[in-house]
Amino acid sequence: MNWLTDPLSFGFMRQAFIMAVLVAVPCAILSCYLVLKGWALMGDAVAHAVLPGVVLAYITGLPLILGAFGAGMVCALATGFIAENSRVKRDTVMGVVFAGMFGAGLVLHTAIPTGIHLDHILFGNILGVSWRDIAETGVISAVVVVGLLIWRKDLLVHAFDASHASALGLPTRWLHYGLLIGLSLTIVATLKAAGLIIAIAFLIAPGAIAFLLTRTFRSMVLMALAVAVGSSLSGVFASFHLDSAPAPTIVVVMTAIFVLAFLFAPQRGLLVHRRGT
Repeated sequence: MNWLTDPLSFGFMRQAFIMAVLVAVPCAILSCYLVLKGWALMGDAVAHAVLPGVVLAYITGLPLILGAFGAGMVCALATGFIAENSRVKRDTVMGVVFAGMFGAGLVLHTAIPTGIHLDHILFGNILGVSWRDIAETGVISAVVVVGLLIWRKDLLVHAFDASHASALGLPTRWLHYGLLIGLSLTIVATLKAAGLIIAIAFLIAPGAIAFLLTRTFRSMVLMALAVAVGSSLSGVFASFHLDSAPAPTIVVVMTAIFVLAFLFAPQRGLLVHRRGT
């Protein structure tokens, strides 16, 4: 039984388990809205776009989370503005904006010496987080979760049909940008644990898996939470024994669960569907 308790004998592993849960909860809830709304690429865009904000924040001496949040919001607002004032489709605009901002961040990181390791920005460093990092992530996660719970019904209507939400008199523009703010804050929360690139999996996989396995939004959220927290804890645990990086290991676990759900989901699984026909 020592193999079960060995990871908990190290302080950095205990902190990694705590951070993994704090990151998993807001990502799981938000992923349900992103999947229903078809915003997977938006999560990808914002995650890549925060890089220049992190570098600029380091240069100016500001907290890195402020720079990341500011860059994420610039990406989201720029995407919306260009899409509304041009004939270019929104997904194309997202690709141009996030690629441009990600490229600018790489140029800044290369041109200006900083003490930030690029791998830690891109892939996270959950084994190196401090209690201060955990506290900051906990506060951000709590803000996002509370906001999503307060406006859950309005956001759900908006995610399914924005036109219907507008006809009901809901503030669709505020809901739109509120969801973007929640997305940016969640990416900031995952920055030190999962990094920019792997954060995309945290924001999409739990909701996608839950969508395949459930029929109602409430059960979808609960399933996404179970998948995200379970994958995060088991991924960190497995990385200890495999001597692998925790964040990619978590993503591998989520991917394996998604493949199983895709094949064997009771009503939406590929094999079940073929057997029924």
